[in-house]
Amino acid sequence: MKHSILAISFLVLNLCQSAHAFCGFYVAKADAKLFNEASQVVIVRDENRTALTMFSDYKGEMKDFAIVVPVPEVLTREQINVGDRALIEHLDAFSAPRLVEYFDPDPCAPQMQYDGMQPMSASAGGGMQRGSLKKLDLGVKIEAKYTVGEYDILILSAKESNGLETWLTENGYKIPKGASKALSPYIKQDMKFFVAKVNIKAQEKSGFTYLRPLQFAYESPKFMLPIRLGMVNANGAQDMLVYAITKQGRVETTNYRTVKLPTGMDVPLYVKEKFPDFYRSMFQKSHDKEDKRVVFLEYAWNMSWCDPCAAEPLSGDELRKLGVFWVADQPGTTPIRGRNSPRMKILPMPGTPVEAFITRLHVRYDAEHFPEDLMMQITSDNENFQGRYVLRHPFAGEIKCGKAESYRNEVKTRQQKESETLASLTGWPIEEIVKKVGVPALPPPSKWYKNIFK
Repeated sequence: MKHSILAISFLVLNLCQSAHAFCGFYVAKADAKLFNEASQVVIVRDENRTALTMFSDYKGEMKDFAIVVPVPEVLTREQINVGDRALIEHLDAFSAPRLVEYFDPDPCAPQMQYDGMQPMSASAGGGMQRGSLKKLDLGVKIEAKYTVGEYDILILSAKESNGLETWLTENGYKIPKGASKALSPYIKQDMKFFVAKVNIKAQEKSGFTYLRPLQFAYESPKFMLPIRLGMVNANGAQDMLVYAITKQGRVETTNYRTVKLPTGMDVPLYVKEKFPDFYRSMFQKSHDKEDKRVVFLEYAWNMSWCDPCAAEPLSGDELRKLGVFWVADQPGTTPIRGRNSPRMKILPMPGTPVEAFITRLHVRYDAEHFPEDLMMQITSDNENFQGRYVLRHPFAGEIKCGKAESYRNEVKTRQQKESETLASLTGWPIEEIVKKVGVPALPPPSKWYKNIFK
């Protein structure tokens, strides 16, 4: 059990939506709950303006919680907020890699083609008591202090890292020993430090049994996430999910490669019951294959629609609460329900895409493979992408034509390929996979004389 944190990860009608649309029944998702100690960050970026929401899965005594995050300026009270965990959970569900399933049509039925359809287009707190802090020394200066919700917050500046580490320890912040090495680069850049711990009395009055996300907004030409501080007290590699929201265009890291997660593969039907195990194994194997030095793209999509929908798109009000300041009220979404895409969402006509493009990045990092903070940029690429894995059910009805044997062979070949794909993605033994897949149980062909006299 951890007793302190130094920076949260830092310190239908058979219609598809376009040539790049996917369709299919959504059946499961790989959300943040699959990963232990996975922090989540929502970063809203437009020009030099950034709104950051940080949520950690901190487990431990609330009195031991401490967070230190480098910030480019002295933040005012208006730049700080306590957010709603449900918003991050909604964003996580919307963008999570997903499992979808298709059902083979009757191989004897005529095949119909469909044209693709293009998508429509708090008041200031009382502050901390002065008597609770020691006299300023060690080159550390309190630039500002606030109580926001259940958090006591300081904005500090420092002249040298050893002094800042000592000051934090002497003033009751439970930070790991040796933190000065990680703090030093930020002090050299003249950055300030957003420092927070839980106000126990305010926490008890709030009625919340968990720590709510912290939010702050600032302006800086640097588009980055400080992750080095989060490695100081880490027992091993950590997972971080970054939900970057821009007006238009995918976000990528510039000092590490951004790699698309393997996607679009057909996998055996039994994966439906083992999807969490499948996804964790697949991600780890992909991580190892890339020498543990890349950031994975798991999702990129305009917020106005989804296909298939693992959760409803966020409303304009929800986006604004996450800091998407440019989004005005948006009309409600209207579901298009059909056999292949029962939960696809588009804006009602006439409609235009919401100016909110979501990029979901997943990074598993440690000090050896990620020695630098994440430097990021907004690209002009607004192509849809999702981590998506497909189950294909064989036709279960009576086959009333001469295609039964050829269809049986087709399914057998397909299932063999699915087994090989699963082994390749996860590293699971192919022999065990083949045993679980078994021989497809297809209906026998209809006798030629069955309906001759009807």
